[in-house]
Amino acid sequence: MRRGSDTHRIDTAGTALRERVGRLYSQLVEPSYHDAASIFKSPSPLAFPTPPCFAPAMTLKPTHLDDTGAAHMVDVGAKPATQRRAVASGRITMSADALEAIRSGNAPKGDVLSTARIAGIMAAKRTADLIPLCHPLALTKVGVDFAWEDNGIAVTATAATNGPTGVEMEALTAASVALLTLYDMAKALDRAMVIGDIRLREKSGGRSGDWRAE
Repeated sequence: MRRGSDTHRIDTAGTALRERVGRLYSQLVEPSYHDAASIFKSPSPLAFPTPPCFAPAMTLKPTHLDDTGAAHMVDVGAKPATQRRAVASGRITMSADALEAIRSGNAPKGDVLSTARIAGIMAAKRTADLIPLCHPLALTKVGVDFAWEDNGIAVTATAATNGPTGVEMEALTAASVALLTLYDMAKALDRAMVIGDIRLREKSGGRSGDWRAE
C-alpha cells in the first residue's frame, strides 16, 4: 500500500507541474507568438509599427517601393523633360612605379587612360542594364576626365540628358567603371591599388533643383 500511495503522490505532483507550465505558456509564450505572427502577416516592412523616434523620417516614402512594399520602376511619364546634368568622381591610388608607367605610356596593356575613358562612356550608356530600377535614358553627353595626383589618378565623370529623370546614376557608373578599367589595365604593375572616394559631386535640373556636395 505504501508503494501505491507514493505513486499517487508522484502522479499528483506531475499533474500540478504540467498545469503550472501550461498556465505560464498561456501567459508568456502565446501572446508573443501571436504578436510575431501578426507582424509577419503584414503586407510589407513598411506596415511594421514605426518607433516614435523614426516617425518623421518614415514620412519620406522610398519612391522605388509601391504601396505593398514591392520594388518597381517609378513612372516618370507625366514629368516634364528638363535639362539634367550630374558629375561624379573617384580616385585610384597606386605605387609610384605603376603611376609612372601609366604616365609614360609603358603599361603592359597599352594606352590606359584612353581605354578607361571609353569604358566609362560605354558604361554610362548601359546603366539601366546594370542598375535594376534605372530608366533607360537618351544621354546627350558623357565625359570622363583624369587628373594626376601624387599617389594615383582622380576620375571625374559628367553625364547629361534632356529628360524626365536625373543622370546621377549614369555619372556614378561612368566613374566607377573607368576606375575599374584603370585597375584592370595596370594590375600587372600593382595589385594593391585601391579604388575609393566614389561620390556624386553635383547635379542640376529636375524638381529638386541644383545640388552640390560640400
